[in-house]
Amino acid sequence: MNMGIDIAPSVAEALAMGAPVVALESTIISHGFPYPANVECAREAQRVAREEGVIPATVAILNGRPTVGLTDEQMEHLGTAPGIAKASRRDIAMLASRGADGATTVAGTMLISAMAGIRVFATGGIGGVHRGAGESFDISADLIELSRTDVTVVCAGAKSILDIGLTLEYLETHGVPVVGYRTDEFPAFYTRSSGFGVDARVESAEEIAAFMRAKRGLALGGGAVIANPIPQEYELDSKMLDGVIASALAEADEAGVHGKEVTPFLLARIHELTGGASEEANKQLVYSNVRLAAQIARAL
Repeated sequence: MNMGIDIAPSVAEALAMGAPVVALESTIISHGFPYPANVECAREAQRVAREEGVIPATVAILNGRPTVGLTDEQMEHLGTAPGIAKASRRDIAMLASRGADGATTVAGTMLISAMAGIRVFATGGIGGVHRGAGESFDISADLIELSRTDVTVVCAGAKSILDIGLTLEYLETHGVPVVGYRTDEFPAFYTRSSGFGVDARVESAEEIAAFMRAKRGLALGGGAVIANPIPQEYELDSKMLDGVIASALAEADEAGVHGKEVTPFLLARIHELTGGASEEANKQLVYSNVRLAAQIARAL
């Protein structure tokens, strides 16, 4: 164990025994939904993991300490305290030096999970190449982390506010496998299809576990994306969503929103413009990803 991080006793015991553990991120608590939906979603994600016989390990920075395995009280704090920072790789050392709190992004959660020895991580969707990145160079740190940190990320693809084609091109260039779970097409978060394919299709958690063992056995390094489409009954209409995204992007541009503030701004506007339908879809795809990630961890 890395002595620079705090690991909850239940998580530490499971890791020591070789029992299955799944990492969960905390930006969904501080920056994903309004209170109390944020904390309720985080608790439900943990419940789903336990229902599958797996120990959940929600990751965050608390009092400057990378923390693996949050309590209900700690999640309540992240969901209600003002000014909780979004913690990607670049932010962790500064938060540690200041004894501050941070909610970990996909990149931050991957990094700390690897420190703890957790190999499977469930999230909503990965970050990616933003639309207009040819001028802004706005590319999520999630993609870079995937290229260098050996953690498998189960997600519902990339958010449809991104340039999904360029996101997949970036992952290919950096050698990150993109595997579709019972799909030939890369999902787009709120919708099951994006018009882009995956590198390979698998039908079971056992297949994914075998792939992970082969990848590690060959010392290939880096992470992998397991693309798990949103359950069909919660999928949003793609044409309606395209119009909503176009409107939200125009508003962000007019308001001068940029950098790491773009995604939360767009998701908040999409929530408003869909009458809350996007929030329920977001929750359900998270639970679906946690369930699959737990099954993979068990198979390992």
